Amino acid sequence: MEEEQDKLLPIANVGRIMKRILPPTAKISKEAKQTMQECATEFLSFVTGEASDKCHKENRKTVNGDDICWALSSLGFDDHAEAIVRYLHRYREVERERSANQHKASGTEQDIEESNHVSFQPPQQIEAPNGIEFRILDKGNDGSSFTNPS
Repeated sequence: MEEEQDKLLPIANVGRIMKRILPPTAKISKEAKQTMQECATEFLSFVTGEASDKCHKENRKTVNGDDICWALSSLGFDDHAEAIVRYLHRYREVERERSANQHKASGTEQDIEESNHVSFQPPQQIEAPNGIEFRILDKGNDGSSFTNPS
């Protein structure tokens, strides 16, 4: 039983995601969390396996976001694939902007002084059509991720 649990998504994370959707007074049974945990894990394994097969056929070792989008679409989850494509596009834009800003600002004495201080930057939010929000977390100088305090 313990080995099987190690292969599943963490139940606390699944429960948190479920709670976000429900009214604040709603309760979720342990059985409901476990059922959703198994379903979500199976879904991710199914999609990832399809993406992995594609990579294997193309002699690649790394599954990337485009492969996941392709797998979702090829498995008939077109609506999900479209949402992920939009998220992936926006994520890449933000990463390019962040990289460009880091290159532009590097080298001055003031930048070096500022880089010694960690400041909080709230995560950027991207909302998919189904109401799910994706957050892009900024990394601190020490490599830690900042999370939304709400």
